[in-house]
Amino acid sequence: MRPGIREHRGSSATAEGITQWREFIEVANQHPAPHFCRVVRSETEIVGYLCGHQDESGSVTLGPMYLLDHAQGHGLGGYMMTEFFTWAGPSRIRLGVADYNERAIRFYQRHGLEIAGERYLWRGRMPTLPMTREAHDCS
Repeated sequence: MRPGIREHRGSSATAEGITQWREFIEVANQHPAPHFCRVVRSETEIVGYLCGHQDESGSVTLGPMYLLDHAQGHGLGGYMMTEFFTWAGPSRIRLGVADYNERAIRFYQRHGLEIAGERYLWRGRMPTLPMTREAHDCS
């Protein structure tokens, strides 16, 4: 018979179990995961999400990010960006934004990203602007 949740929970409540979890969390904080994803809910409805990943060079790509229209303008996007920037640290951040989405472009500019090149066609279809926030020193 496989042990149930109670048995597992019980062992993590011991001094030894707590020490093991603290060590696990410390190692995880020293070597963050290469992927980031947050989902925003309003009661039971998902109203937005933000994902990103870090490549081998340490550069971070933001995207996709999306908030439903009725969830915009309430600070949720800013909150997600703050969490994303905390995860990304001082790394260079890049993203592609639809060139006709002026509201999104202004949002990213308010959060320190700049247009970083010419428009291109993403997947051969969508006119996209590259944006970046260059790496910076956190000290």
